[in-house]
Amino acid sequence: MMKKLKYVAVTALLFAFCVAFSVSASAAAGTHTVAAGESMWKIAVCYQIGISELIAANPSVKNPAMIMIGQKLNVPNIDDVKTLEANVAELVNAERARAGLAPLKLNWEVSRVARYKSQDMIDKKYFAHQSPTYGSPFNMMENFEIRFSAGGENIAYGQRTPAEVMQAWMNSPGHRANIMSPIYTEIGVGAAKASNGTLYWTQMFIKA
Repeated sequence: MMKKLKYVAVTALLFAFCVAFSVSASAAAGTHTVAAGESMWKIAVCYQIGISELIAANPSVKNPAMIMIGQKLNVPNIDDVKTLEANVAELVNAERARAGLAPLKLNWEVSRVARYKSQDMIDKKYFAHQSPTYGSPFNMMENFEIRFSAGGENIAYGQRTPAEVMQAWMNSPGHRANIMSPIYTEIGVGAAKASNGTLYWTQMFIKA
């Protein structure tokens, strides 16, 4: 039975809102030419994107289980988003280092889930840990086959940069507790931008 740590904190900031709930480099995007032994899954892992995103970017592929050597596939380019996410993870580890804590490993699969959560908040027009689409953060990670013995989540929106959102989280005891917890070993960071330009941020923490 998985042990889930649950901690809830809510804080409101001027023009920015945050909530805390405690519980390797990829190839460049663009066009990929299928090589011998490759599958959609292997290519998705190479680019650190979900297989569903890769399939959606290639509607001409009628059977994703049958791709041919030499076939060219479109790979969604989310490098700008990944850069924001990686910067947040770097700032997390900088804070942890100052406190003598071990760094958290950036897990791209958890980042993908966190990115979905940020996008879901935009699409469904809510701001909460409980998603009408995915349920709780724990349910969501489990449904995406993330294995963990403890987990947590921080969410925020309105901050324009990784530095701004990290400052907001670090200034809130609940969010700071997740960031500085010695329990967690890995982190996923997901950013998504609404049509009006507002950034939504999600951090997911796990103990693998």
